[in-house]
Amino acid sequence: MRKTLSILVLALVLINVAAMVAVRVTNPAAYKGVALKEFLWGGGAFLAVLGLLVAVTLLISAVLIVVMLLQLVGVVPRVPLNYNIRNLMVRWRTTVLTGLAFVLVIGLMTVLLAFVNGMYAMTKGSSVPGNVMVLADGATDEVFSDLGYGDIDRLPSNYSDSIKTMKIAASDKEERMVSWELFQIINMPIPNAKEGGRMRRFVQVRGIKEPEISGAVHDLSLYDGGEWFGAAGVQEIPGKDEAHIQCVIGEGLARELGQDTDRPGKTGFLPWVLELFGKAREKPPLQVGDTFELGPRRWVVVGIMKSAGKTFDSEVWAKLDLVGKMVRKETRTTAVLRIKDGLDPAEVARDLTANFKSPAIMAKTEADYFDSLNETNKMFLVAIIFVAVVMGIGGIFGVINTMFAAIAQRTRDIGVLRILGFARWQILLSFFLESLLLAVVGGAIGCALGMLADGVSATSQMSSGTGGGKSVMLKLVVDGRILGAGMGFAIIMGCVGGLLPALSAVRMKLLDSLR
Repeated sequence: MRKTLSILVLALVLINVAAMVAVRVTNPAAYKGVALKEFLWGGGAFLAVLGLLVAVTLLISAVLIVVMLLQLVGVVPRVPLNYNIRNLMVRWRTTVLTGLAFVLVIGLMTVLLAFVNGMYAMTKGSSVPGNVMVLADGATDEVFSDLGYGDIDRLPSNYSDSIKTMKIAASDKEERMVSWELFQIINMPIPNAKEGGRMRRFVQVRGIKEPEISGAVHDLSLYDGGEWFGAAGVQEIPGKDEAHIQCVIGEGLARELGQDTDRPGKTGFLPWVLELFGKAREKPPLQVGDTFELGPRRWVVVGIMKSAGKTFDSEVWAKLDLVGKMVRKETRTTAVLRIKDGLDPAEVARDLTANFKSPAIMAKTEADYFDSLNETNKMFLVAIIFVAVVMGIGGIFGVINTMFAAIAQRTRDIGVLRILGFARWQILLSFFLESLLLAVVGGAIGCALGMLADGVSATSQMSSGTGGGKSVMLKLVVDGRILGAGMGFAIIMGCVGGLLPALSAVRMKLLDSLR
């Protein structure tokens, strides 16, 4: 089997090399294009052959697993299980090293998948089912949109029959639930940044016309002690010449900006471990009344949003007029409408796009908008699958080498088992079982270590793939699907890595094994 696989791979390589040399000699101008095609063809052929071999191996493995289950219930005779366990314990160094391959591959794969899972959970949690987002026609993201011309102010009145209303506490009046917003990204120097580390961060600022309405439209509230910014949007600070801009911030951003302060970090559990790896002790997040510098102005926090699990977790909200003047874009990029109960938001969005023409707009449900930002997630997922496959191939070769070495050390055992009356297929199952045991135990430990990443905070970028996007703070999510995928991948590694050595063991002749 090994010789056949080696000859097949070598033949594919030689065919590709010969074809490229021929093109190089006969037509040098076309060499580059043909070389790329030959490379892609060769890579595709290799992957096809590899996939076919893996599929055949898994099919045979499935049959063997069924037979092993019959052995466990006593229907089919088997080699005693104690024999396999004793051999794994006697060769404990090799067993540990092989198990570590499973642990590392499955543990890393679990963490990477938890990252993607957290991204999907965030996009799903950020949208409100009854919301419709309105952007300028042709805009691929909020940051590229401009609704500052035409009769855009007439949009709420033109669609008053479709837009939900709410009572404003300050005025005790009924207002349509339309959130006018200006979304911008500001480059912020990081105070007290360490030399050689990150010196700047991009902060997402959302200018809001009516904060109480916007909070209700996005289903966001404030933690106790906070309040929405006032009508003026600024606040005088004792001892300061210039008034500070009032803002509310996401709790994730509050944690990140809190690390810029001079406050002492939390002692926590085993703080020396963090210092050993060059990690600073976590400092408390910003609180109501704290200030920070962003752009040409200083800002004062008047509220912290309950925004965990949403893209708004990394945003600063302030008065729309003040934000527009600061970024020199006194317009609006987005309008978010809360549609009345009983109406279909998707139908309203289609009607807005088709019939509102001054200016031309593009309306879509908030769920569709955040789904479009999952292009980044898809790229991450493809990259993770590629990395997992590469690591898995390495792990499989490690298992193959380990099992071949184990068989080479136990040739006389194979002969004794044959003399005692055990059939070839029983010896095959016995060696195959050892590989599966390593896979199950190593995979379980890897999944257990990966579960430690559940709830860990991370920063990433979300984009539709056409520019723009959002920098978000998310939490890794390890769920049953990820654990199942990890265990399944471990078992596949064990099956593919254990079958070839097990087949070589049963092909050994009785007299040769006893020499």
